[in-house]
Amino acid sequence: MSQKILVFAEQRDGQFRKPALEICSAAAELAEKHEMSLSAVLIGEGVANIAPQLAEYGISEIWAGEGEGLNRYNLENYAAILQQAVKQLSPNTIIMAASAMGKELAPYLAAKLGVGLAADLTELIVTDGKISAKRPVFAGKAFVNVAFQTEMQLFSIRPNTFPAEKRPTSANVQKLSFVLPAEGARSQVKETLRQESKRPELTEAGIIVSGGRGMGGPEKYVVIEELADLLGAAVGASRAAVDAGWRPHSDQVGQTGKTVSPNLYIACGISGAIQHLAGMSSSKFIVAINKDPEAPIFKVADYGVVGDLFTVVPAMVTELKK
Repeated sequence: MSQKILVFAEQRDGQFRKPALEICSAAAELAEKHEMSLSAVLIGEGVANIAPQLAEYGISEIWAGEGEGLNRYNLENYAAILQQAVKQLSPNTIIMAASAMGKELAPYLAAKLGVGLAADLTELIVTDGKISAKRPVFAGKAFVNVAFQTEMQLFSIRPNTFPAEKRPTSANVQKLSFVLPAEGARSQVKETLRQESKRPELTEAGIIVSGGRGMGGPEKYVVIEELADLLGAAVGASRAAVDAGWRPHSDQVGQTGKTVSPNLYIACGISGAIQHLAGMSSSKFIVAINKDPEAPIFKVADYGVVGDLFTVVPAMVTELKK
């Protein structure tokens, strides 16, 4: 049986999230190479207006799940709509991003559909027409290949794993028919509070500048914030810095924080404890700045600078400004 891929394209406030565009592009490449059919579904109020944007990333068949009250994400409602989309479209493979939404939605949907879930993937593999995947285990020290014995499979892909490459095609946007549970969702989102920032969200950032215990205090973060702003980067922190109260937990990178896969990760004053490495070792390029030449971070770094970050980082800023 030929493979039919269904992508869930996450959007917030009428804007597609970067990880959604990444998985659309990756799925389009996969479908083209291996002659698989491909469609995408998106959910929200008035989403048919933005649906054609997915055609820029290789999705020609697009299903818009529109409805009143869907302007805010709700786990039960979104899962119910996706269940009905799966019933109507009969895909073999469902792909979504391992974003904050995807990490909640994917296992819930898998349970509702009675299928397995391969989560937080970093590579998709096709063997004999069947899609399998690769994911890191043991804090990133090893990788496992994951395959399903069941006909239907559900994957969630780590942000920044694939580039959001444009693959323009024509758009065929159709309205998805669905019925929400008569009893309504058991939980309701009444208000969303956002912390305004000009910097990208940590898990979606292409560049991250992180500071650890070597920063010496919360007031010293202005040094790496200036570098981050010049690079258009997000600012991260180690657990030691968060535990000390220097940065909020939302900035924490590591096993008990956020897992990130940027193109460039600059670690400033971070020794490289195994818990921190678990959250950033899949970064494509790692630059470490630390006074201790024996710091474990240098074992995973592509480039290392042994020196005082308060000397090295300002020098980098000066050169970048030139």
